Amino acid sequence: MHALNIQDLRKVYRNKVEAVKGISLQVEEGDFFALLGPNGAGKTTTIGIITSLVNKSSGKVNVFGYDLDEKVEMVKTCIGVVPQEINLNAFEKAKDILVNQAGYYGVTRKEAKKRADKYLELLQISEKANQISRNLSGGMKRRLMIARALMHEPRLLILDEPTAGVDIEIRRTMWAFLEELNQLGKTIILTTHYLEEAESLCRNIAIIDDGHIIENDSMKNVVKKLQREVFNLTFEAEVGDIPPFEGMIFQKNGSHDVSIEMPTKGNINSLITFLSQQGLQVNSMRPKRNRLEELFVKLLEDKKNHG
Repeated sequence: MHALNIQDLRKVYRNKVEAVKGISLQVEEGDFFALLGPNGAGKTTTIGIITSLVNKSSGKVNVFGYDLDEKVEMVKTCIGVVPQEINLNAFEKAKDILVNQAGYYGVTRKEAKKRADKYLELLQISEKANQISRNLSGGMKRRLMIARALMHEPRLLILDEPTAGVDIEIRRTMWAFLEELNQLGKTIILTTHYLEEAESLCRNIAIIDDGHIIENDSMKNVVKKLQREVFNLTFEAEVGDIPPFEGMIFQKNGSHDVSIEMPTKGNINSLITFLSQQGLQVNSMRPKRNRLEELFVKLLEDKKNHG
């Protein structure tokens, strides 16, 4: 069964801006699916339509067999949403936020308390259960929002940039939790600006640009389209000329800094070994380019070349 089936979806706002231009998309039950695109591409509008927060202009949306036009309440029951913006009641205790959310879906208070304890524990914020949300850190607020979205046990979880502004350790914790949820059968749709995040978590991907889907494939196939990567390296000592190595291009940016352009399939461990053999000790290495932006450029170029 399709968890989500969108057919020829369109949205034209009153100011004549066409945000979504006839997209069709299917997400299989149990999938971990990435929905990506640059700002203004139509992602948020699409999610808004699926979750009935935005009225579509035309097209069909079907969630687990329920038509959005005919069974909107059933569609809402099937979906849990974690929005990009933090929208918690600032003066409500964390556990109360969860219990009250469950009540909107007809969950008994006794059952809601059990679920709240479960998700507070799973998301590692149980010690903050009786603190008001305004006193929580940004990462804890993000995790509380995920717990809130799960309180009515939805079959489909939609997360709109859930790790924005979250440090690396908390991000990894959230990744592990989401992977476990998916392994238990929960269908998850993720939007993010980090290709590495989508690549780590998701099996399939759709990319939206200017209201159109320009790519819809497995994550593995899409990432193969990236041919080159660029890294910035900082060295312990001053760097002289570096001899050629396995198709990599070295460019000095300063006495201790070098940019390296290398094939996507290049072996970073071999590179570090090679540099050590040249007497060069690497202090730090980080991506220079945003890989997601690079992928957008590549896909748009391919689209243009193929008409």
